[in-house]
Parts: sequence; structure tokens; C-alpha cells
Amino acid sequence: MKEVPVGVSARHIHLSSEHIGILFGAGYVLNIMKPLSQPGQFAAEETVAVVGPKGKFDKVRILGPARNSSQLEISRTDAFGLGVNPPVRESGNIAGTPGIKVIGPAGEVELKEGVIVAARHIHFHTSDAEKWSIADKQKLKVRLNGERPLIFEDVIARISDQFALDMHIDTDEANAAGVKTGDIAVIVDVL
Repeated sequence: MKEVPVGVSARHIHLSSEHIGILFGAGYVLNIMKPLSQPGQFAAEETVAVVGPKGKFDKVRILGPARNSSQLEISRTDAFGLGVNPPVRESGNIAGTPGIKVIGPAGEVELKEGVIVAARHIHFHTSDAEKWSIADKQKLKVRLNGERPLIFEDVIARISDQFALDMHIDTDEANAAGVKTGDIAVIVDVL
């Protein structure tokens, strides 16, 4: 059986070094609150507010380290609350996506693009992918065995020797299946 731990991803933002400087002050360095499942990734102590056409969320957690481009990842439910209509995309694929205003303690940034609903995916270490004969970008069918078992299709395989095995879904998907971080998903098929 191909078992994978589940990681539920609440709304969060990735910021570029330039935007960290604008929002928190020149030369500011994010403080690590806790490490995440992927090596070198962390939840920062710092948060920002995001403002859309219809609503605002305060205390949106920043995930580090800094990225080349800033990106807000939200659930479809969050999108309704903000009044934006982001596409479902893989992280980093932000071309043509909606923008959002980001407010920090030292300033604000108007992102021209960068709001997405993250596509569900599984991070595979290269050795795990080889063991299970799974290729990068392959689509998978995965069963979540929560209080409301559910099978997700089109789960994207992302493979790197820098990754640790973990399935990432958003809060809407987790709530639909009744699962939480640390639960176990099972890969049932390769599409």
C-alpha cells in the first residue's frame, strides 16, 4: 500500500525579499516560528493582512524562506470572502492570476498578480517516487480515509531529492474529507 502523510495547508503567503523589506522594513529577516514538512521551509512568526475587493483577512501567516515572487495561496472559500476568483494552479505558476493588497507593519504592497488556489499535490523524495514508479508531474488518484472518505483525482506528483513525502491539500479539501494534518492518504492509482 502506498501511504502518504497528509498536510493541510491553511491560507498563507510567500513573499519576495523586496516585499518583505517594504512590509517590514529594509533588511528585515523573517523569524522562524516552526519548521514545515518540506526541508528548509518554515512558518514565520510574522503575519500580514490581505485586502480584496470584498473583504480582508488579518494575520495571514508568512511561509519562508523568501521566494522570487510573492504569492498568496487561499482556499475557494477564502476567495469568496476576499472577492477574488483565482485559478487552481501549481505553486509558482502565477502568470495571469488576480492581485491583492498586502499590508504589513511598515508598509503595503499591491500585488498585480499572485493569488491562487493551490492544486492538490504530493511531494515525493526521489527515492519514494522511484520505489513506487511515479514520475514528476504525473496525476494520481488518492483516497483520504477521514470521517467522510473521499477519493481525489488529478493529484500532482512533485518529485525532488529536496522534498519529503507529504500530500498537500487546502482546508476546503480537508474539511470535505474530514481529515487533518498527520492523517494518512493512500495512492490508489496513477492516471
